[in-house]
Amino acid sequence: MKKLLIPLFSIAILASCGTAKISDNGQNTSKSSRGLTKAEKAFQAAYKNIELEDLKKNLTVIASDEMQGRDTGSPGQKKAGEYMINFYKNQGISFPKALGSYYQKVPADFMKKRGGGNLPDSENILAFIEGTEKPDEIIVVSAHYDHVGTRNGVVYNGADDDGSGTVAVMEIAKAFQSAKKSGNGPKRSILFLHVTGEEHGLFGSEFYSENPVFPLANTVVDLNIDMIGRDDPENRGKQYVYVIGSEMLSSQLKIINETANKKTNNLELNYKYDDPNDPERLYYRSDHYNFAKNNIPVAFFFDGIHEDYHKPTDDVEKIDFSLLQKRAQLVFATAWELANRTDRIAVDRKE
Repeated sequence: MKKLLIPLFSIAILASCGTAKISDNGQNTSKSSRGLTKAEKAFQAAYKNIELEDLKKNLTVIASDEMQGRDTGSPGQKKAGEYMINFYKNQGISFPKALGSYYQKVPADFMKKRGGGNLPDSENILAFIEGTEKPDEIIVVSAHYDHVGTRNGVVYNGADDDGSGTVAVMEIAKAFQSAKKSGNGPKRSILFLHVTGEEHGLFGSEFYSENPVFPLANTVVDLNIDMIGRDDPENRGKQYVYVIGSEMLSSQLKIINETANKKTNNLELNYKYDDPNDPERLYYRSDHYNFAKNNIPVAFFFDGIHEDYHKPTDDVEKIDFSLLQKRAQLVFATAWELANRTDRIAVDRKE
């Protein structure tokens, strides 16, 4: 997540998620499997594809010293990007046809004009699953894959910030792809958007919002994941996640997310930072904001400011992978409902 350098002072009826109650081990607890609907069975099978061991495997690579802290445009970040693309290729998940590859170039000049100094050219990475019934409507699941690089010879691995979000998006994509392979692909299209330049100024998401591969008018929502692998001192040991922005622009999104949560791991949803006037200003500090300012509903999933934030001690060994898995499953369940519900969620509020 971007570091804050200067301190700045009628309920809609929710369509059925089609998600039976899922316990921690991924098993149905509210119905016998024999009594599940087709939609519920499809969800349950896909949900189980968000696997703790795969999260650990991918994060161990993404946040390794070999990636040199993944600074924007650096060789280490490009190496991490190659690993992610190979993952998508192995899963059979392609890129948007209009883009022609997994890469969307973010030019150095674009970043320099916005305070990016002498950053080199970099890339957003986009993977895409086309919807079966409403392919022109796009659900975005995003995370930044850059971190702050190497300082004074010490690698800042950014395992939580935002390696955790990066691997969560990869697993969520894998889950949707498994549903597609079984003939239950999402009705709306899903864009898995890994953005660059977040730490320096939200540059990758800003570039995408100004140069969208899909029209912003067709973009239903952005579910943004930035740091979901740890806990903060205030919530030590709790099964929780901060959710920010989910009712800023749509009266339906918060309800959908809360319903998905109750039907899965039932985490404590903490809304402490869900206020644009909060002193930490977290609503403005990650990539979802470049969607929100374009009137696209957003939900930002976050674990809080912990003692290793932006320090070289943000390492894989400190990740709570069980909690990371549960939070990724929540985002997946929310995306599943948004992708498969009959009606697109309404934009019925203003910031």
